[in-house]
Formats: sequence, C-alpha cells, structure tokens
Amino acid sequence: MTEHVEWSEPEAAATPVSSAVTPADAADAARLVAFGLQPRLQPARDQEYSDLLRRYREDPPFARLADAVAAGLGLVVLEVSPRAGMAVTAAEDSVFAVRMGDYARRTSADGGDRFLHGLAHLAVAALAFPRPEDLADDGYIGRVSVNGVDAFVRQACRRLEERAEEQGENTDPATGAPGLEAAWRVWARRSATGATKDARRLAGSTTGIVGKAVAFLTDSGFLQRTGDDNGGTYRTTARYQLQVRDMAGGAAMAELLELGVVPVTDGTPTLLPAEDTDDLELAADAGLPFHS
Repeated sequence: MTEHVEWSEPEAAATPVSSAVTPADAADAARLVAFGLQPRLQPARDQEYSDLLRRYREDPPFARLADAVAAGLGLVVLEVSPRAGMAVTAAEDSVFAVRMGDYARRTSADGGDRFLHGLAHLAVAALAFPRPEDLADDGYIGRVSVNGVDAFVRQACRRLEERAEEQGENTDPATGAPGLEAAWRVWARRSATGATKDARRLAGSTTGIVGKAVAFLTDSGFLQRTGDDNGGTYRTTARYQLQVRDMAGGAAMAELLELGVVPVTDGTPTLLPAEDTDDLELAADAGLPFHS
C-alpha cells in the first residue's frame, strides 16, 4: 500500500500539466486555424491574427494544440509565419478538399475539359517557379500572365509532338488516354482565344481556361492580380509557394519542366528555345492540384 502511494504521488503532481490547456486556449487555437482558412487575409492587417501567430511561435503547447485542431479538420499545416500566416492545405479526406469535379462545376467546365483545367493549374505552377531554387527562396516572387501560360503550354505541346514524331508514335491515341502525352493534342487543337463579337474570351478557349485557373488561384489567396497586360498579369504569394512546394514532386510537373521549355519569369509569353531532354514516363493525373 505504501509503495502504491509513493508511486502515485508523481502522477498527482503531473496532473496540473495536462489540465493547463483551458477551453479558452482551445478556442484561440481554433480561431488561429480559422484565420488560416481565410487565405486572402494578411496577418499584418489583423492584430488578433498577428498575436495568435506570435503565440504559436513562442508557446509550444499552444502550437501543438493548434496543430491538433488542424489535423482534426483534415488539414496539413505547411507553415506558420508572419509572411504566410497559418498556411494550411487540405488532406484528401478533409471536408475542405477541393476536388476536380467541384472545381469544374464552379467554372462551368464540362467533363471533357477537366483535364485541361488541371493542366492549366500545373502550367501556372511550373511557369511561376521554374527552378528548384525559386521554390527554396522565401523571398522569390513568381510572375505569370494568362497569355504567357497559354504560350508556355503550347510550346510544351510542340515539344511533345516532336518527341512523338521522333519515336514514331501514333498522334491520335485512344479516347481517354491519360497523361500529358494525350493532353497536348487536345490543347494544341483548341482555339487560343475564340473571342466573341464583343472581344471577350470564350470560356472553352485555352486562354479562357487559364483565365479561370488564375481567377480561382487569386480568390484562394495564391495569386495577386497586378495588371491587365497579356490577358492579365499576376504575382505569386507566400501561400502559393508553399502549395507548389507541396506538389513539386509530382511526376506531371516534373515532366513539364523537364521538356526544356524554360519560361522567362516576368510573366510574358516569350519563351527560350527548347532543349533536348531524356524521355520520361508520364504518370496519369500526377501532380495536379486537386483530389480525384
């Protein structure tokens, strides 16, 4: 009996440690995650957000609590900092996950164009951060334009077509064939603008598809519009850099960059000549910024 009392005393002393987290702490942690789910909100413009970020960095138990709240919501914390705020991304099973079908409905895209919309997002990421050092540099700001992204994809299309011809491959693959090798044929055949009588882009044109992609990224706090030249010009945000870091290992993005179509990073559609690269196997739907 004496042994039991002596052994149990340290447990009693440890109890206040576990009870140190109060309902107010939990509310603050949830509040921080809620701020993180508002991607266009800048910490520098909200004192409460800034204070909670400081507490996260200086109070490890609070940081663990906030991480646990995020994990419970199916969110992955990419970074917590003054520049990015609480940057989170949704896991596949999260209620906050954006799926390609949902995106297609939001953009009024039919089923046949869904892969093209995914390719547009992939191209924006590759054009904004064409080199590994761009992703590694927290101070790097990528710049893209709608026309520049379309020109980038069309240059990649020409490179893929040349590769197919060199290898003697069939230029008309079976319907539903996945991967970039199938997508380039559809993109290359699609009108770049298809402007209406009042000079508006057709939604189904390739620049229309890119326009919807960058508008979605802007609404999501990943891009900021900077002008109207070249169909619309945009700059990247810290959150977008973190998001692209998270998807940079995808096979499709690696394939697009390895084609040797190196973009000029000021957002113009001017591209450097393509260089020969080794052939790479393509993975279906790999690296697209949506859950299937």
